[in-house]
Amino acid sequence: MTLRDIFEKKKKPKFLFFGGKGGVGKTSCSAAAALYAAEQGISTLILSTDPAHSLGDSFQQKLSGNPTPIEGVPNLEAIEFDVKQSMKEAEDKLRSSEETSEVMAQAEMLGVTEMFDTTPPGADEALAFSKILDYIDEPTHELIIFDTAPTGHTLRFLSLPDVFDSWIGKLIMLRMRLSSFIGTIKKFFGRGDEKDTSLEQLKLFKKRIEAARPELSDPNKTEFIPVLIPAQMAIFETERLLQALYEYEIPVKHVVVNMIAPDSQDCAFCMARKKVQSESIQTIKEYYEDFILTEVPLFDTEVQGLEMLRKVAKILF
Repeated sequence: MTLRDIFEKKKKPKFLFFGGKGGVGKTSCSAAAALYAAEQGISTLILSTDPAHSLGDSFQQKLSGNPTPIEGVPNLEAIEFDVKQSMKEAEDKLRSSEETSEVMAQAEMLGVTEMFDTTPPGADEALAFSKILDYIDEPTHELIIFDTAPTGHTLRFLSLPDVFDSWIGKLIMLRMRLSSFIGTIKKFFGRGDEKDTSLEQLKLFKKRIEAARPELSDPNKTEFIPVLIPAQMAIFETERLLQALYEYEIPVKHVVVNMIAPDSQDCAFCMARKKVQSESIQTIKEYYEDFILTEVPLFDTEVQGLEMLRKVAKILF
């Protein structure tokens, strides 16, 4: 079976997510899928939210935080989102804000400084999620493919709408309690005419999270494709991932089983590995009998460059 039916449906998806354990080849699969879609005439953007980027290596091209056209492929652009750099910029901007100092001073007087003592849970995933929200709010292409971080990061990413909904709700309440007091302080120093938009910004971000929920859970718009290899650890991690996807109502129909060793009668090591993988593949077929399984072989060379990505795409689709 293949992923072909994804693009044969009358209503094609807007968002595809590829995820799984680190090292299972999800970037190669997502890059190959993006290449395939673009060559079918679909305007496609692929965005990597994995802190350990390899998307540029797959296309053998330097990428940045802005959409970069893939050379030789009309309809395809790619982004590598630099989470660490974005976090540093956000922290610098926050620390330099006069209003942050004012809020901190008033929070200390009210005994609620613990709100500011720690970074919100999963700050790096939060920034990645914010970037994803940008493209869910206003899609720039017919199809957007997300190459996500390894399973642990992805699980935290999936929980962020709930975490941030709660966290932002608390911030909004705190901000409302402080707003009148801060307004009084500003008037005392002759700055009462300045408009404070922080509360509106918090409410706006909360609304963006709420608006993303139906988009991510709509099977006509979104599908998450787990990628794994025939190994017990990968199977266990995929189970955790699938449980989270079900919990957050993210549609899953396909599973890609990658790096399947070829038969080689002349290689004892290869045959031993094939035997182990065969047992794992049988387990996968039993566990995931309700999914469409797509099997991709282990190649004898790195999956880099358009030629190799087309080979993978041919198998996937």
